[in-house]
Amino acid sequence: MDELKFLTEYYNNYDEDGRLTSKHGQVEFFTTMRYINKYLKKGMRVLEVGAGTGRYSLTIAEKGFQVDAVELIQHNIDIFKSKITESCNIAVRQGNAIDLSCYEDGTFDITLVLGPLYHLFNENDKKQAISEAIRVTKKGGVVFVSYCMNEATIVNWGFQKGNILDGIQKGIVDGDTFKCLSNPSELFEIYRKEEIDELMETYNIGRLHFVATDLFTNHMRNTIDEMDEKMFETYLKYHFSICERTDLLGITHHSLDIFRKK
Repeated sequence: MDELKFLTEYYNNYDEDGRLTSKHGQVEFFTTMRYINKYLKKGMRVLEVGAGTGRYSLTIAEKGFQVDAVELIQHNIDIFKSKITESCNIAVRQGNAIDLSCYEDGTFDITLVLGPLYHLFNENDKKQAISEAIRVTKKGGVVFVSYCMNEATIVNWGFQKGNILDGIQKGIVDGDTFKCLSNPSELFEIYRKEEIDELMETYNIGRLHFVATDLFTNHMRNTIDEMDEKMFETYLKYHFSICERTDLLGITHHSLDIFRKK
């Protein structure tokens, strides 16, 4: 499968672990954890699908929760397992977001799908991944799904990095609407908010939040990374205060859809 080949090569050579530990990367991490912590309660069982190198799973397990983690890429699993300590109750397995048949219906209180929708390129696979996440979540449980967003990609990759004309010529960007078009060789599936709403409209869920997890951050990485701790603390406070504003959601690189299973 070409998609798996592309993905494996990418993550074998990409510092996924370091992405969330840089100061600008911490904004996405802190924002996501802020919302996870809002719903974590004592005794809950958590599943992370597409767990990468385990940053979220390990953080949650270190709080005393039982965590199951599924990850597709062996390179990520090896890094993840190297970090598990005796105090962490984590079960890690290799698997795919579109097939969680190893878990029974209604097993988890919280299910995190923080990466798989970045890399699924047809509607059936997207719907299957979301359906599986909902299936294994308890009634009343909460599901978190992350997406990569269109406008930030067009601004950053397209214009700031000078790829826009080549992207239009190659047919990976629509020259009229400036929508990034689905192309597995480009590794990432890019969304607009209305596409996410359309994808979710058939499910029996109630949306709790739609969050811009990094908002302006990746447009000003150097500025963020050069902040002292007091300024960074103030920036985070500002970011948290506006990250659900509907008039700003489109400019974020990463978004987080949080909903409850009815």
